[in-house]
Amino acid sequence: MTKKDTRILYKQKRIEIKDNEIEKLQDLVLIRFQKLSLPFIEYLHTYLPVHSNKEVDTFPIIDFMEFCNPGLQVVIPKTDLHTNTMTNYLYNDDTVLKKNKYGIMEPEEGEIIDAKVIDMVLVPLLAFDGKGSRVGYGKGYYDRFLSQCREDVIKIGLSFFDAADHIDDTDEFDIPLTYCVTPYRIYEF
Repeated sequence: MTKKDTRILYKQKRIEIKDNEIEKLQDLVLIRFQKLSLPFIEYLHTYLPVHSNKEVDTFPIIDFMEFCNPGLQVVIPKTDLHTNTMTNYLYNDDTVLKKNKYGIMEPEEGEIIDAKVIDMVLVPLLAFDGKGSRVGYGKGYYDRFLSQCREDVIKIGLSFFDAADHIDDTDEFDIPLTYCVTPYRIYEF
């Protein structure tokens, strides 16, 4: 299936998740995530979820990672909609957030963090396949960002769904995941 068709299918699958199922699926993703054997993480980059899009909530995972990694530095992106690039900002209790035109909460300002220091990235996605290829929303923000990170950065997708059979039109600019965590399985690539 092409990225375009996969994107359409998985957006629809998300819409079909009943509101009363979301909390259970979120809890199962967190439980599964806690089973990952991860090294000490100093810098964690994460997306902030858009709940109206039924994205996996990253806040419980951030809390878990802060518990396991004392002194963890959490980093969040701010997008430049003109250049389709992201700048990474340190995120803490004092960070002032503002919604962008896509409904994504972003920092207004703060301390910029170099992509090379990031140890782990929670990568947003609509779908992924058994090879670790992912389909996002189609602007390429995360592929460009991940290409700036160290080669050993741990890239973790979070999904309510199992892997798609195959994403046909991946290319050299698509950066594969290291893991994808779903409610019932951890995929390792």
